[in-house]
Amino acid sequence: MAVRASLACFPSDPALHEACIIPWGVAVTPFSATDERGSKPATGAEGHLLPRCQSCFAYFSLLCPLDRWSWNCAVCGAENDLPADAAARYARDGGHDSPEMRSAFVDLLLPGEEGEAAAPMPVYVAAIDLSSSEEFLELIKSALQAALEALSPGSLFGLLTFSSKIGLYDVQGPIPIVKNVFIPPDSDGALQVDLEDIMPLCSFLAPIDSCKDRITEALETIKPMSSWEVAANAHEGQDHVLHHVRGFGVALDVLINYLSSEYGNAFELARIFAFLSGPPNYGAGQLDISEDQNAGKARGADHVLLQEQTSFYKNLATSAVQAGVCVDLFAITNEYTDLTNLKVLSVESGGSLFLYSSTDESTLPQDIYKMLSRPYAFGCVMRLRTSSQFKIADSYGHFFPDPQYMHVQHINCCDSFATYSYDFEFEKDSQFSRKSSPPIIQIAFKYTVLVHNGDTSDFPNSGSRSKYLLERRLRVRTIQYNTTANIWDLYDFVDPDVVLTILVHQVILASLSDELETRLWLQDWLVVVIAQYNKAYKNVTSGGGTETYNIDVNFSHCSQLQPLSRFVFAILLSPLLQVSSEGIHPDYVTYLQCLLR
Repeated sequence: MAVRASLACFPSDPALHEACIIPWGVAVTPFSATDERGSKPATGAEGHLLPRCQSCFAYFSLLCPLDRWSWNCAVCGAENDLPADAAARYARDGGHDSPEMRSAFVDLLLPGEEGEAAAPMPVYVAAIDLSSSEEFLELIKSALQAALEALSPGSLFGLLTFSSKIGLYDVQGPIPIVKNVFIPPDSDGALQVDLEDIMPLCSFLAPIDSCKDRITEALETIKPMSSWEVAANAHEGQDHVLHHVRGFGVALDVLINYLSSEYGNAFELARIFAFLSGPPNYGAGQLDISEDQNAGKARGADHVLLQEQTSFYKNLATSAVQAGVCVDLFAITNEYTDLTNLKVLSVESGGSLFLYSSTDESTLPQDIYKMLSRPYAFGCVMRLRTSSQFKIADSYGHFFPDPQYMHVQHINCCDSFATYSYDFEFEKDSQFSRKSSPPIIQIAFKYTVLVHNGDTSDFPNSGSRSKYLLERRLRVRTIQYNTTANIWDLYDFVDPDVVLTILVHQVILASLSDELETRLWLQDWLVVVIAQYNKAYKNVTSGGGTETYNIDVNFSHCSQLQPLSRFVFAILLSPLLQVSSEGIHPDYVTYLQCLLR
């Protein structure tokens, strides 16, 4: 778990923080194998025995003052009783200290998951758009071949196609079989028959190790939707034929419901790879791609906003999170697809969004292979706690906020590079003084991983799945920071990468409402930073005198601030803050937002 602070030395009071202008927060990479200095966590078992504060529910750590029968919470300072078994475990006896007594960064196994055979394996489902071209499908086939090579042998794989109908593939028999169900034009998301009745989920999800060849055979049989099929299913009374009928919303809705029936039984994580060649335009979830919606509602000639049309995909994302489903969306098109409405599926379910303008220059096979080759955790829950003087002002990243508890994030899928950012602010009338406790943050990250348990080469077919185990683990990191009352110390301890991270999140959030105002705000922010830096330097060099001083716009005397001007200049020139739609594809802006988040 790597944690980097934008200000490694925290400001002592709100006035100092306001004077320095620099965002105050942290960037957290929870599934990183090491911390920001390359140190690994102390590991052990019995994570369920780790004491918790009765007041704020923070975990016991090395930074907590410990007596024989009690301990004080490092986060809130509350005194807690120490049970007899915990007191015996924490009695120092040399080399037998528990992990939490050896390090403030621990990774502990939670019993109950240890040693269980991994029958509930991760599931991967490809949802392929048939209202597309031959070139599109050839690219998807290459990408899925790369995905099959990257996935662990014990994984389960399903293949689904969609257009005006949904096709389910059974690849576990001697030859691949596809069963279709038509999507009613006025469908509200429901079909006339459940997918489970068309094909049992155990037939749809095939083990990769024994069925890879037949999955490949099934991929080769996939063809674009022919014109006569479109004509046969066109609405009665239409005077033209829909050449690209794409029931994406219905397909994803019924697929998530199909998988949710076996969540926790047949699988612990289901990951959907949704491949789109254009906008959803059929059945529930269809989007209006007319000129008005394409451009959004304008406020003046140079001001364009991208508007959400429907709550369908927001509700679908909530269902996906509850069903343990992660959606990775791949759009291969230069046609307006309205990713503004579709992005929530990926953002809130912990997935990724990719946009490729053409099949010729697409790096989809390489991208999907790299994505699936990374270590990842699933079923994750993360919580950051702070000491009483300050609090979380905002949090950013691809997660689903808990509907009941503040600052609790659910992450269906989290790889070793996924990073989440937090912005801090002081509590009202609070500050850090010499007499008060130093500032503390604690990040708790509970997750599940798939652990390889021996060689599977002698266990052909589905029997190899018994060689994998699921482990539920708890990772806790407690960090204490220094404080300063000197603005120059703040500037010396700036981390420009984390400052940029938080700035970009703030810019993206603000730009969703008003790009022009966001541009002006960002320009003003840089001007104020330059002014405050020069004021601080003048006070240091002249002792607050009134002699003439040349304005330094390059931060010549503070190397940590020097990248900021170039960062801000790059953001202002990026498509994120282009106030005119001329030459800027709306979907590309949405893709950049998701990529940078």
